[in-house]
Amino acid sequence: MKAHLAAALGSAVLTAGTLLGAPAAGAQTVAYPITTFDIPVGNTWTKGTVTWYNRSIEVVGTHKSVSAAGSAYCRRTWAYTYDAAGRMLGSAGSAPSDTACGNTKDYRFVVPADVVGGAALVRVCLDDGNLKDLLCDPARRP
Repeated sequence: MKAHLAAALGSAVLTAGTLLGAPAAGAQTVAYPITTFDIPVGNTWTKGTVTWYNRSIEVVGTHKSVSAAGSAYCRRTWAYTYDAAGRMLGSAGSAPSDTACGNTKDYRFVVPADVVGGAALVRVCLDDGNLKDLLCDPARRP
């Protein structure tokens, strides 16, 4: 009798452990939306992706400058986040060490969008290396 009781108790413990450790039925991980951009200015460009998070965006890509003849020919990438009413939430750019001057450089940076649901719009811009936007590409949250 004790053997049957111990077996039944052990079986109940194993079943409970399996059920408690299992994910909830229907639970899924949702991927964050991603938008691509490609901004050419003459022979220079910036291209990459924007990942839309709940309170920020992440910009990852590559930019190119064809001349190292001075800082006016260097290139950086910047992004600006906006809410649904068009108010700017934040801005950030590639690190100074990621500035392209006569070469191609990769970059990765995060721009804040600290409102519920995150940014509704982002503008990604190629600048002249001196914080002057040359051309921007706006994108709405997917």
